[in-house]
Amino acid sequence: MNAHNHLPFSLCVLSLASLMAACATTSPKLASMYPDARRGELVETLHGVEVADPYRWMEESSDEPELRAWIEAENALTETHLSKSPHRERIRERLTELWDYPRYATPSKYGEHYFWTYNSGLQAQGVYMTGKDPAQEGRVLLDPNTFSEDGTVALSGTWPSRDGKRVVYSTSDGGSDWKTFRVVDTETGKVLPDELRWVKFSGATWDAQGEGFWYSRYPVSGKEKDLQAVNYHQKLYYHRLGTDQAEDVLVHERPDKKEWAFSASLTDDGRYLLIYNWVGTERKNRLYYIDLERKEAGVQDLLTDFDAQYSVIGSKGSTLYVVTDHSAPRSRLIAIDIERPQSEHWREVIPESRETLRGVSLLATDRLIASSLKDAHTAVRVYDLEGKALSEVKLPSLGSARGFGGKQSHTETFYSFTSFTTPGTIYRYDVTTGKSTVLRPAGTSMNADDYEVSQVFIPSIDGTKIPVFLTHRKGIKLDGSNPTFLYGYGGFKISLTPYYSTVNRVWLEMGGVLAIANLRGGGEYGAAWHDAGRLANKQNVFDDFASAARWLVSEGYTQPSKLAIGGGSNGGLLVGASICQNPELFGAALPAVGVLDMLRFHKFTIGWAWTSDYGSPDDPEMFKVLRAYSPLHNLKEGTSYPATLITTGDHDDRVVPAHSFKFAAELQRAQAGDAPVMIRIETRAGHGAGKPTKMRIDEATDKWSFVMQALGMALPAGF
Repeated sequence: MNAHNHLPFSLCVLSLASLMAACATTSPKLASMYPDARRGELVETLHGVEVADPYRWMEESSDEPELRAWIEAENALTETHLSKSPHRERIRERLTELWDYPRYATPSKYGEHYFWTYNSGLQAQGVYMTGKDPAQEGRVLLDPNTFSEDGTVALSGTWPSRDGKRVVYSTSDGGSDWKTFRVVDTETGKVLPDELRWVKFSGATWDAQGEGFWYSRYPVSGKEKDLQAVNYHQKLYYHRLGTDQAEDVLVHERPDKKEWAFSASLTDDGRYLLIYNWVGTERKNRLYYIDLERKEAGVQDLLTDFDAQYSVIGSKGSTLYVVTDHSAPRSRLIAIDIERPQSEHWREVIPESRETLRGVSLLATDRLIASSLKDAHTAVRVYDLEGKALSEVKLPSLGSARGFGGKQSHTETFYSFTSFTTPGTIYRYDVTTGKSTVLRPAGTSMNADDYEVSQVFIPSIDGTKIPVFLTHRKGIKLDGSNPTFLYGYGGFKISLTPYYSTVNRVWLEMGGVLAIANLRGGGEYGAAWHDAGRLANKQNVFDDFASAARWLVSEGYTQPSKLAIGGGSNGGLLVGASICQNPELFGAALPAVGVLDMLRFHKFTIGWAWTSDYGSPDDPEMFKVLRAYSPLHNLKEGTSYPATLITTGDHDDRVVPAHSFKFAAELQRAQAGDAPVMIRIETRAGHGAGKPTKMRIDEATDKWSFVMQALGMALPAGF
């Protein structure tokens, strides 16, 4: 959620009286079923408003006996409920069957070596491969399946040196954002003694000689890898191979700005070390540089106004080619001379257009490969260094293409293509001829002719047109009988584009309609679209989602009792707020690892960084906005809420699980209807990244089993 991609980004107000009241209106049938959750008497006065927080004790470590007992009781209840599904094991079998196919990641080239990840099908974690020809089988360089017995220690990042002879790699334990950096020799497979800790939200940038690398880390303090402590004071260091971490050289810090963080990249000619300075998840950054031919000059200012996003994609001498949204909400490519960096000297190369420029690569010396979003699907074009359009990369259909990386000297690059009915295929692209050839065909297939994929534009409450992708079997009747799953995110300038998913494929095979909504707050239409769904405009996101739901009902796709909604992280907030504001509109809700306590999110780990999207609860004006939609604070006792399955991981140190714990306890207490409210708490799991395959299959199995029960579904014949 950061500006340079080096980081990982109600209408009903619950009164104090109702928060502290006994659970008199909870459905008697359900009240006796739910585990007891102690309600404390804590009340705080925030900006003159009394706010009760009876479950504050759930913010303690999940290893505390009282909380651990509650977690175990809730998991046991959820398991009992899900075990009653007559279709659960068949869903698990089908997911396992469809998951079991070879999957490759897009390769990258360093020196004479190519690198890629590969999973044979049901391996807990994909393995990291290397070879001299990416079309060949290659050999295993790192196998994270050997890192732990249960598969929960994941390979979370890899950064080869320029000659490809060594690779920095990071591991994550139990899904945590904390990383450990190590180095492996490509030829021998030997792991070197170097080991770096206290690393979070950082990559590694090798020097041109392969003698060491730059990285960012946090200070050593308190309990190592604390999963809830607030993260401040990140610093940029240089590590020389073969030395102890204590000897690493501090390159840049700002002790007077605890929220500031840093990342680095090196121009292809090895001359300029570029230092990106970002604050939280704000899509704006500063840019500094060190001229490595004049190290004595130190860190030099380049762009220091924090007024836009700046991402350097290549250089020619002292000229940097920069993708920016400065004076261009949908982004453009400009050329900046380091010797004259003022905006009046900038040269526009690729101007802003109606499409949203997502990224540009400089390859084959003078070719620019530009990837854009056209109504949330990919378009790719080729330009010269003067900005003249030369050609377009022809893609198979409406979908998503990712990749096109490489060095400026490379004449080949690689990309993947996927869509809702097209599993990922890897292509090799010849930059000089403009020809794409299949490098790795998809390891599985889906009969696209059986399905219909469309994009509709539905009006939100204020008339703004919201794109929604629809996928379903051909020939469905628009009589309101179709079970439908509506998914959204709507935040942090993140775009939802077409993609193949085994989990979603099973939903389609079960007869469901899949709807993906491109809500305001995302990045589908650039900075203005993002701004329209953040801070004081956040309610637009929930309105967009509700409008999409109502459209699906009005057009005959489904009805409220057949409509399920889902989203994760910021999307979990979306789902939580939606059932508070429109409980009658949905039959089932799946908030995953959600930000659900909008008055305390900034108190844990990196939560303070999200104030760029949410605003700060410490600001009296934003407090009013946040309190108005905070899911935890807008549950209304005596309301019939839809069937809800909350999911989280007890090692989530991105959105700490207390959000989900507190919301689950309060929703169970407030529920007046007979629809179940369950929470599924994965142990040894974090925010989502690095989950072993079996854990992902089990989670998807329980997700669809719960939805089937809630919506009254039956499996179609032949499933």
